[in-house]
Amino acid sequence: MDSQSNQNIAIIGLGRVGSAFLTEMLKKKRGGVHLTHVAEKMDTPGKAQAVAAGIAVVGLDELVALGDKLDVIFDLSGLPEVRNELRHKLAAADNHHTVIASETIARLIGALISDHAMPVIEGRKTGY
Repeated sequence: MDSQSNQNIAIIGLGRVGSAFLTEMLKKKRGGVHLTHVAEKMDTPGKAQAVAAGIAVVGLDELVALGDKLDVIFDLSGLPEVRNELRHKLAAADNHHTVIASETIARLIGALISDHAMPVIEGRKTGY
């Protein structure tokens, strides 16, 4: 498979939604899709699961430093300030390659690869 077919992805936020998405991504090993990094400050079950799966746990700055080695970052933190900080850091790094995918996109992917619905958090904004 050539390098353009490979997708290196990361997840920010391993609370209820991020953990559910992580679980489904780990179940569905897809050729060419590599979950390489996660970012989570708290000690959550999802963070422990990522560590057990051998996925690098890093901070926002380390994700940004990966540059074009990272194709998609799923921001599942549910925090607009995290998404805003990520956007600004990617722009400051002149990264026009890495795409930020919202919870809406993660829910779509989850619906396509799983029979289990991702958790819904009341009042949470899921758009871009």
